Amino acid sequence: MSRWNAAVRTLAVGVAALFAVVAAPPAAQASHEPRAPREFVALQDVDPTIRQEMRYVTPHNFVGTRIAGYRQPLCILTAPAARALHRAQRTLLRQGYSLKVYDCYRPQRAVDHFVRWAKDLDDQRMKAEFYPRVDKTRLFEDGYIAEKSGHSRGSTVDLTLVKLPAKPTRPYVPGEPLAPCYAPQAERFPDNAVDTGTGFDCFDTLSHTLDPRVVGKQRAHRLLLKGALEKAGFRNLPEEWWHFTYQPEPFPDTYFDFPVSRASLSGRR
Repeated sequence: MSRWNAAVRTLAVGVAALFAVVAAPPAAQASHEPRAPREFVALQDVDPTIRQEMRYVTPHNFVGTRIAGYRQPLCILTAPAARALHRAQRTLLRQGYSLKVYDCYRPQRAVDHFVRWAKDLDDQRMKAEFYPRVDKTRLFEDGYIAEKSGHSRGSTVDLTLVKLPAKPTRPYVPGEPLAPCYAPQAERFPDNAVDTGTGFDCFDTLSHTLDPRVVGKQRAHRLLLKGALEKAGFRNLPEEWWHFTYQPEPFPDTYFDFPVSRASLSGRR
């Protein structure tokens, strides 16, 4: 074979390989998930004593299935918010309580999942527990579901109090009978948290932090949580006794979409 023919063949092979790469379907090409900025941390690395019951990685939530973007039961927050929770936890431990988080950073894809679910009026599988007195057609209008969430900015957390010592919460069994989230504590799903008058993610006006119908120990528990977190730099959402945002937020205008997993926190620059 002449040098000329060999060169032509080599060039032809190279061109064919190039076209093969360009023509490869998207599924065959490498995909890369977004990573968290360096300002984000795992809460358990800052304070391992804070309990975590990450509801959206389980089917025990108002949708009834694991939510998109939740890969691991891990609380991720901006570092200032995590350190502030650590300060609040130290105060509460001295009083015989521990914080327990239900949700922390929430990727935008999870919020999109909520929006899709809210528009599917045929899916009412968890209504009996989470929104028994609210018609699903009103979830957007009443403010229970929105297309953006402060959780996606990384400094908002949903949490409660646990009286120490505490037993773990038993696993939820999909399909088990559901009780209204505002029912007496003994009738609701057996959460090991203190009684605050409603369960977490209860779509009801009784969830308003200072609702006058919530009295006695239930109100005292809400105020204890609210006081400890406000002292640490958080601000409560008045419509949800469990919802707090650290101030000032490091990312007040950015809605992130990296998955909830350890991998999102690794390999960052």
